[in-house]
Amino acid sequence: MKDFLPLGTIVTLKGGSKRVMIVGRLQQETNNQMIYDYSAVCWPEGMIDSKQVYLFNHEDLAMIWFIGYQDQEEFEVRASLERECSKLNRQSTSL
Repeated sequence: MKDFLPLGTIVTLKGGSKRVMIVGRLQQETNNQMIYDYSAVCWPEGMIDSKQVYLFNHEDLAMIWFIGYQDQEEFEVRASLERECSKLNRQSTSL
């Protein structure tokens, strides 16, 4: 099971120096249909251009600067995402 970070979390990625803010989870790339753990935009600028959304996986994180807002609804959504991720992992290992 993955432990997804909440939306609004600010991180840097391995090999990167610019901070990004998580704006989506379990995101599918349109070109190759790969599924990534997160999508993010530059911080503090936000989304300047829809082509500047970064897709990455949890293992690509270098540092967490700020954890986004969490409440009961966030925990419920995160549990649902974790279940979906487990299903995707089972499907990919059975191929």
